Amino acid sequence: MNADLLTQAIVNLLDNAIKYSEPGNKVTISAQQEKNEVIICVQDNGCGIADEHLPRLFERFYRVDKARSRKLGGTGLGLAIVKHILLTHQGFVTVESKPGSGSTFCIHLPA
Repeated sequence: MNADLLTQAIVNLLDNAIKYSEPGNKVTISAQQEKNEVIICVQDNGCGIADEHLPRLFERFYRVDKARSRKLGGTGLGLAIVKHILLTHQGFVTVESKPGSGSTFCIHLPA
């Protein structure tokens, strides 16, 4: 495992969670081991993401809210980078989200 790359993936998820949450909202990071994998999750109580955007979320340059992303300095590369870092480690990333209820991004790595 490349610790620097995994740190970059987690930092990207934390950065997004903070950016897309209102000031004072809680962001949680958790880790657990299940059978043959380690799962690291970043959960926020931010604006959430509509279902129609979820399939394309990890594409390069894809942004759900282009105006807000530009305002916050996003390039649309962060989640694509996360996906490719995990592929390099034989892992994957998942997301669960509902508008108005926040998002949970989970990194799955082989144990």
